[in-house]
Amino acid sequence: MTPDRWRAAALAALWVQVAALIGTAAFAAWHSQDLSRYFNAAEALIAALVMAWWTTLLGRTLRAHPTPGTDGVWRALTLTFPWLTSLRGALWALTLFSVLGGATPEANPVALSALLTIWGAAIVASNAMYGGLARVSTEPLAAAPRRKLMDWLNLSAALTLGMTVLNVVPIPGFSGDPDLSTQLVYGLGGLLELTATLLALRALQVQPVPGGEQSK
Repeated sequence: MTPDRWRAAALAALWVQVAALIGTAAFAAWHSQDLSRYFNAAEALIAALVMAWWTTLLGRTLRAHPTPGTDGVWRALTLTFPWLTSLRGALWALTLFSVLGGATPEANPVALSALLTIWGAAIVASNAMYGGLARVSTEPLAAAPRRKLMDWLNLSAALTLGMTVLNVVPIPGFSGDPDLSTQLVYGLGGLLELTATLLALRALQVQPVPGGEQSK
């Protein structure tokens, strides 16, 4: 495909992901009955806002349109994504303390270690992905920031796949058996995020960069 087609495909998938995150927020708020639903709904809703601003900046970057630091979308992204990372980090830490406190004695420790490791790495990678685009968007054709952003996108895609599996396949003794609707929402949402991330990576790879290299 041409760079324009890759760009169009990536942006379309990312906007669908934004809509899916809003749907996930609604599902989390009304499907569950415990206190965690508020945290899960808030996380999904803030993620939708951050992804909407991220997608807007990516569209400009893929058209080689610089975004100044005074731009409203740029400022909204840079002010909000650290809060999203903080919320995700807090949820991760609460889970860690719960596990260390012996709340799940019957759960497989290897499976729990895998969950906490992949989840923590995914939080770090997504934060770097948001910040990486914020830097690239001010100078879309700068080679070094683009390479770093693509590296984080590549890592984020792998971690998204891992988190999708962990969200759909329960860990015995740690989480109850999810119903079909929960598996569908989080399974399809994870696959959509994976697809959108890979398309964004490919769109950056094939974008013509004067004086730089273009992946085929």
